[in-house]
Amino acid sequence: MAARKSAVPRPSLEPDVYFYEPSERRIRGSWFGRTVVDSSRAVLVWAPGKPVPFYAFPRDDVRYDLLAASLSPSRSRPDVWQWYDIVVDDQRAYSAVFQLDVDGLDDRLAFVWFRHGETGPGDDVDEDEHWHEEAAEVFTHPRDPHHRVDALPSARHVRVALGDKVIGETHNPVLVFETGLPVRYYLPPEDVDFSVLEESELRTGCPYKGTARYWSFIGPPRAENVAWSYAEPFPGMEAIAEHVCFYNDAVDLTVSD
Repeated sequence: MAARKSAVPRPSLEPDVYFYEPSERRIRGSWFGRTVVDSSRAVLVWAPGKPVPFYAFPRDDVRYDLLAASLSPSRSRPDVWQWYDIVVDDQRAYSAVFQLDVDGLDDRLAFVWFRHGETGPGDDVDEDEHWHEEAAEVFTHPRDPHHRVDALPSARHVRVALGDKVIGETHNPVLVFETGLPVRYYLPPEDVDFSVLEESELRTGCPYKGTARYWSFIGPPRAENVAWSYAEPFPGMEAIAEHVCFYNDAVDLTVSD
């Protein structure tokens, strides 16, 4: 077993140390139509090297009668000493719950949210798993209260090209500033050349923006899933609706004032 680690309350930001803070939000999680956890006493945990936090719950707030020692425990986390499956009637979610081998958190249970990683409202993936913060449904992973996302209309000149082909050019982009990520430039759909793009089957969910659909550049050469758009973004992000964004490092992106 890996060396036992410790957790400390925020605002400690020491590397390789778990840190956490209490949340006053009521958190509910359900699987297969059954509420498995319902708690107003969760703590939000940031693990070393992990980009998003997770909730850890008092055992009394979890339906322990719906848990069973995992039949195929995950080996991907050396900081976990016990994995559990969720069992509801004849349905079973494997390695969905874990107990950390971390001082200060080892008396709580945590859940692996949306294990396939690409889910959102309207998706079929993990359709039997639902999470709510208060009455608001949350997708993909818990929201980080220290994470900020701002969508600001801009007058900058943005030009997107691949090779010799200009895919989009606008003086009316929406710039998205998100903690820990590069600035993203969303172009109005009328300023994008869709004749050189082909929609793919990829869909991803973001707890801050919504569900994204993707496009590939048809080439030559072909470039897969270089652009995405949110048809119905979450409240506060309406400015990016139907706008198209390209991965900064996958295209030739030019931005000027």
